[in-house]
Amino acid sequence: MRINHKMMLNISKSILSAINLQRQSRLFSVASRLQSSSKLFSEEQQRQREKVGRIEKIEIRYLGTPKDTTLIMNRGMSTPLDCARHIGEKYCRYSALALLDNNVPWDMRRSLEDSCTLQLLNFTSPEAHLVNKAFWRTCSFLLGAVLQKSFKDEAGLFLHSFPKPNIKTGSFVHDIALSKDGWNPSIQELRALSIEMIKLSQQDLPIERLEVNSEVAQEMFSDNPYKREQIPSISGQNNGLITVYRVGEHVDISKGPMVSSTGLVGKCTIPAIHVVPRARTDKLSLYRVQGVALPLGLNLNHFAYSILEERAKKLNPAKLPNEPYEEIVSAQVA
Repeated sequence: MRINHKMMLNISKSILSAINLQRQSRLFSVASRLQSSSKLFSEEQQRQREKVGRIEKIEIRYLGTPKDTTLIMNRGMSTPLDCARHIGEKYCRYSALALLDNNVPWDMRRSLEDSCTLQLLNFTSPEAHLVNKAFWRTCSFLLGAVLQKSFKDEAGLFLHSFPKPNIKTGSFVHDIALSKDGWNPSIQELRALSIEMIKLSQQDLPIERLEVNSEVAQEMFSDNPYKREQIPSISGQNNGLITVYRVGEHVDISKGPMVSSTGLVGKCTIPAIHVVPRARTDKLSLYRVQGVALPLGLNLNHFAYSILEERAKKLNPAKLPNEPYEEIVSAQVA
């Protein structure tokens, strides 16, 4: 499925009509903000790699098909994805998440620090609940990337946060702030966002994880007041570190873990956007954007999927973004 550029332009004009320009949105373009955060991500990633120093070997005991085996890998450098390459190509393609020592979910692209047992999980694994949560969390993250790309600067868009994944709610969520009051998106606008999610999936982009200190995080999100407000609370609960993820040039905060690439997302719909009741301290209007998706390879007929879409339209009951952040930091940032 492809979106016509003229159609997207018309949709954007419809979304942004009557929006007052904000000073910050005049100073920063979406493209420059994304490039700046991504550049800082790359620089910090390279700095940490160079810090590894002398390469030490660790023993990874792989448990699974086609057979259990022991791999000798590099501490602080090798990832579960590297291990999967030794086992077989299909394990690289379809493994969504790793499980260390039978109880620690681990990103496929996250470096291994110690000797351990390793299992590679996909969407049909016995531990599918772990993969499902990572998948839902990833969809929220990717929705943020799509929203960031789809709105023009004049919209004054700021990504706020996304709550913990809860499959039972029937939708994944990303909360945003806009300078437009009372935006009621049309079916065409929702469809355009859905198409952008599918296009992102089809690019099969890697999803990278990185831990940074508060100073680097503040610089990465220097243009986003919501992220800056969240950083002290998050770092205070994580030994002064902030976990960030990158897909393409989009960077956001999340505890993780997430699945290994956008290509693991199959059918996807953005069926609803809800206005968040305004609090006295809110300077911008807040919206809850909701979606539903299926993992790659999981197919449902049109009728069954339409039931999921209808359910995903209902307001997700997760904590709202304008509730006191200090009290619900763990509930607001997945």
